Amino acid sequence: MTFKDLGIIEPILKALQVKGYTHPTPIQEQSIPILLDKKDLLGCAQTGTGKTAAFAIPIIQHLYLDSGRKPGNRKIRALIITPTRELAIQIADSFTDYGKFAGLKNTVIFGGVKQGSQTQELRRGVDILVATPGRLLDLMDQGFISLKDVEYFVLDEADHMLDMGFIHDIRKVITKLPTNRQSLFFSATMPPDIVALSRKILGTPEKVTVRPEQATADRVDQAVYFVSKKNKPDLLIHLLKTQEEGSTLVFSRTKHGADKIVKVLNKAGIHAAAIHGNKSQNARQRVLTSFKNGETNVLIATDIAARGIDVSELSYVVNFNLPNIPETYVHRIGRTGRAKASGIALSFCDQEEKAFLRDIQKLIGQTLPVVSDHPFPDDGKTASEPNSNKQPQSRNGGNNRGGGNSNNNTRTRTYSRGRR
Repeated sequence: MTFKDLGIIEPILKALQVKGYTHPTPIQEQSIPILLDKKDLLGCAQTGTGKTAAFAIPIIQHLYLDSGRKPGNRKIRALIITPTRELAIQIADSFTDYGKFAGLKNTVIFGGVKQGSQTQELRRGVDILVATPGRLLDLMDQGFISLKDVEYFVLDEADHMLDMGFIHDIRKVITKLPTNRQSLFFSATMPPDIVALSRKILGTPEKVTVRPEQATADRVDQAVYFVSKKNKPDLLIHLLKTQEEGSTLVFSRTKHGADKIVKVLNKAGIHAAAIHGNKSQNARQRVLTSFKNGETNVLIATDIAARGIDVSELSYVVNFNLPNIPETYVHRIGRTGRAKASGIALSFCDQEEKAFLRDIQKLIGQTLPVVSDHPFPDDGKTASEPNSNKQPQSRNGGNNRGGGNSNNNTRTRTYSRGRR
């Protein structure tokens, strides 16, 4: 299956060729035909599955083929709402890339910065608007934005939109949209409140799900460390000082926890930075740019702030705190091992988090290998922990991958390595 087989028009195919894309991902293969038929869509998929292209390509194609569009008389006909600045920028860049030869214009608006440059772009006219909820409502109230011409509406990362308290903003936006529109609703998880919200936005949607098992690829080497809560910072320092050099993304459950981890690491002589909702937009963008450029090798992030982090060669993901929602684990480890690259996902599990670990292992259908050969073992004993140790293969070679635990028995590993 190629993009051409999906009925994509030549200007978009040309842009995809420039990007080096020829074959659609599963969510693209399933979603694009539905969206080209102008049906509503409810999609469940994590970042890293190709979700943005799945909705961007059909929108660009519809707008390009619409003979009613008059050059120079641009009105907002496609609206994409996403929770964070980082994601908004990433989505807007994707529309620019895929629509490179389509003659369309898009722009992105978000809070935390002065609105002058954004309102100037809006005055010039845009076909596609990517926005965060707060700035969108603000500029609507000021009269800079009208949604009366919107034909295509996308609500992306809906679960985190609710986590960040945007539900009331979303409801306000929906009341301003035309009834006759195509609506797309994407979320990494589908708890009851998300399903309820989707029913208010969508008509009778088609449904596409990329299951979490598909996102836990064999190329991601997974393992778990049983460690007491108080010893987690020391274990993290130990790993960062002994593992191979590479970019490391560490997940903290809370914003306060992320800042605390940074202080501990910096005190230990390890340069690290944090990204979360309490940081200003400019500060978050500076930290993210530094991480992407390799100037900062260790980034501490909360789940919400991590949406939009797209680093091509991310070596390690460390779950400093295990998530209480198992799908979030899949989303986190999907940050590494993308495309043809390999990666390592390591998780710290204290006594209180063992129930979370069981839920994660049930979801992904694997028992994570246990690393017991480390200086900070858990104070309590776990019945699932074996007595033997086994050394792992390097992530650059060997077939003993952490994701390939076919016998479903817990194995023991050591991830302590010297720097190159």
